Amino acid sequence: MNYKKRKKALILLEDGTVFYGKSVADQDGTAFGEVCFNTGMTGYQEIFTDPSYFGQIMVLTNAHIGNYGTNEEEVESTSIKIAGLVCKNFSYQYSRPAADKSLEDYFEQEQLFAISDVDTRALVSHIRDNGAMNAVISTRVDELDQLKKELSEIPQMAGLELASKVSTKEPYFFGDEQAPLKVAALDIGIKRNILKCLAERGAYVKVFPYDTPFSEMKAWAPDGYFLSNGPGDPAPLTNAIAVTEEILQENAPLFGICLGHQVLALANKIETFKMHNGHRGINHPILNLMTKRGEITSQNHGFAVNLEQVEASADVEMTHLHLNDQTVAGIKIKNKPAFSVQYHPESSPGPHDSRYLFDDFITLMSTNK
Repeated sequence: MNYKKRKKALILLEDGTVFYGKSVADQDGTAFGEVCFNTGMTGYQEIFTDPSYFGQIMVLTNAHIGNYGTNEEEVESTSIKIAGLVCKNFSYQYSRPAADKSLEDYFEQEQLFAISDVDTRALVSHIRDNGAMNAVISTRVDELDQLKKELSEIPQMAGLELASKVSTKEPYFFGDEQAPLKVAALDIGIKRNILKCLAERGAYVKVFPYDTPFSEMKAWAPDGYFLSNGPGDPAPLTNAIAVTEEILQENAPLFGICLGHQVLALANKIETFKMHNGHRGINHPILNLMTKRGEITSQNHGFAVNLEQVEASADVEMTHLHLNDQTVAGIKIKNKPAFSVQYHPESSPGPHDSRYLFDDFITLMSTNK
């Protein structure tokens, strides 16, 4: 790579703050989205392909990105979902024998615009103090006023429905058709590894589009229902909330993760809110209030469930607590076979601290057959 050919670039934040860097590739580019940061030391490919990150400009706090290349077996969806990338040092060479291409080639294949050589420590510190906001990354460094105008027209994440942008268009199946259990999954941004975790435990999964009515899911006669992770504000997901209400009325086993967790709360008249900064990383400490055991978890969310309303609810009980900021990390519905968590048990930060949640869901379905 000829470093001299890389173009000057910048990241402009909604509040007018500017950080400068260089384009990763020798080409012009511009990308808009809500800026957020992830503190994980590894897992960049999983981050880039996680549908929950749709429409966001990702800042990675690890100093070196790209050093272990990419592997097509490690994607969480069919394509890159982030809007753009900001990093400190971009590695054009990779050293992992299992990699099938460089991150540079992967970005070129996926047509993702990325910038590097940015003071990410200062940038993350600014975001942490001032909160999540929209931003633009661009090589148009001499068009600051025009970029500010274009940035002002980008919609805010609060109130934004994005599940429709990442959900499957048609139902599809995952796992062994002869498996003993059937799970109907509502895809509001599902990760592939979640499907793997369910299939490994003897579940045959049918994945339904985000706007599927409950009657269509029920017609498949599943043993349980799953509400997936996903991007955007949960409040506009009126169909997912209505489907969840009907599942609860049926007393059918139900498990929700991340956005699905927020949808379950909304279906029980508990509000969600936009966080000052979301939880994004692989070292978040969680306390299981039922077992009193701690878990190290992977998280990716910018919205959370209202703690006071959970504590005041006659129907909902908090099961997990985030120990950094005392936010709701898990709930269960009293007298219903339904529960959810705000984090990602299919990930491996602990390395498997939270995989028991899939086992609990399997047990719930088996005992309700």
